Amino acid sequence: MGGVTSSDANVPVDQKNQEAVTKAPEQSEKPKKKICCACPETKRLRDECIVEKGEDACTKWIEAHKQCLREEGFNV
Repeated sequence: MGGVTSSDANVPVDQKNQEAVTKAPEQSEKPKKKICCACPETKRLRDECIVEKGEDACTKWIEAHKQCLREEGFNV
């Protein structure tokens, strides 16, 4: 019974170590900013256009903002 407990205790530790190794590269690839703070200029132009003209008339600014976010590392 003591041997079963030892091997059971090792499984979560191994899984935690494996998760840490797996998550490390993902963290380095994440954007440095929050999405709400990235690309303030294109965001402002997009938002003003949508308020004044409606979403359908603002595809140029919407796409410009999406492109800026992609360049910042966001998957949009």
